[in-house]
Amino acid sequence: MASAYQSALAYIYSYTNYERLGMPKYTMTYYDLERIRTLLARLGDPQHKFRSLLIAGTKGKGSTAAFAESMIRAAGYRTGLYTSPHLHSFRERIQIGGQLIAEEEVVRLVEILRPHAERVAGLTAFELITAMAFYAFAEAGVEVAVLEVGLGGRLDATNVVHPAVAVITTISYDHTQLLGDTLWLIAREKAGIIRPGALVISAPQVPEAMTLIEEVCAGRRAELVVVGEGDYRWLRGHATMHGQWFELQGERYCIPLLGRHQIANAVTAWAAVDGIEQRAGLVVPREARRQGLHTTRWPGRLEILNHQPYLVVDSAHNGDSASKLRQALRDFFPGRQVMLVFGASGDHPFQDALRELLPIATRTFVTQSRHPRAAAPETLLETVAQLGYQAAAVTPVGDAIMAALQNSATDDLICVTGSVFAVADAREFWFRHSGLPLPPIDPPV
Repeated sequence: MASAYQSALAYIYSYTNYERLGMPKYTMTYYDLERIRTLLARLGDPQHKFRSLLIAGTKGKGSTAAFAESMIRAAGYRTGLYTSPHLHSFRERIQIGGQLIAEEEVVRLVEILRPHAERVAGLTAFELITAMAFYAFAEAGVEVAVLEVGLGGRLDATNVVHPAVAVITTISYDHTQLLGDTLWLIAREKAGIIRPGALVISAPQVPEAMTLIEEVCAGRRAELVVVGEGDYRWLRGHATMHGQWFELQGERYCIPLLGRHQIANAVTAWAAVDGIEQRAGLVVPREARRQGLHTTRWPGRLEILNHQPYLVVDSAHNGDSASKLRQALRDFFPGRQVMLVFGASGDHPFQDALRELLPIATRTFVTQSRHPRAAAPETLLETVAQLGYQAAAVTPVGDAIMAALQNSATDDLICVTGSVFAVADAREFWFRHSGLPLPPIDPPV
């Protein structure tokens, strides 16, 4: 018999779920903000009862959100964190005070929202979940909510808030069939979160994307702060497999997340917290920021699960993120043979990711996660062959990891990457295989 939590999840997923079905054309036909506005109005407009920091971009949104929330929480404020998708449990999406929302709370929120949701025609699962998060944050007395945009920005359900600060992380090619096939077009959708007179924090961008962001800010008389310039120029310090140090504004800080790109994300979060201080009257002292950065947790991003051989998981699903992963493997694991285990979502630019990663792999195993949008191994094999390489297809993900282990020496490196869903499968398999405590995992729905 299904638990109340399972029934609540089944109800949520009974609404049109683009995360599972694949994304339709990015137009107001499918992404109509009036639906969520109508639902939120019925709930008393909870999105206006807390200050918010809204984060759009292609890569680094989740890490930046996690850094910012951790710093603000370390200063003593009651925080909310809304992210997507989740690794193992729906509960990861809605966090209050650094804690996952409880199963009982999910059940209760569904019962509260159900009569209102059923009066809004065409509502999607993501819109319902977003409204749940906003209602939960308002009810819990959240002072600052850090919100990760789901897709794009302009038409995303999160874009109904009036953020104290708008953040745009690195923009690269992804969802091109939806957002556009140039960085200018993609940036235009991301910049849809910029309000007139807003404070906008941008991570370092390629010129094409930065030009668009500058144009939108100028047109809307928004203040633009660019990370990597002025007060937000950092110096990279030494790094170990336990973390990396950087210098900012004359002081040294440590973050546990690996990869040079994570320093850029941390500094972007720092600038966003500066913005929250300026625009919302918060005070986040340096020591709180230091503690928040040092204690940030964001699993599945260049995460080391095992030594001898090393087993690393990372959700690099496009060319830009795969390039950053390649650099990070060179930085942290120099000279090691790489066994690549690759599983991707069919609607992501996995060809670009493979183009970056295949040259560094001694052996490659393509696999398929349990997610319904996962690319078939045959499709991945065909792409590998087109790029001039060879691979073996092994499913499920756990079997692919075991095949890589059987072909590895103790000083080799096994890297599982390609999609967040392949990483989730890898983590669950490895924790079970090693007898380690499992993270919260949802029951099948």
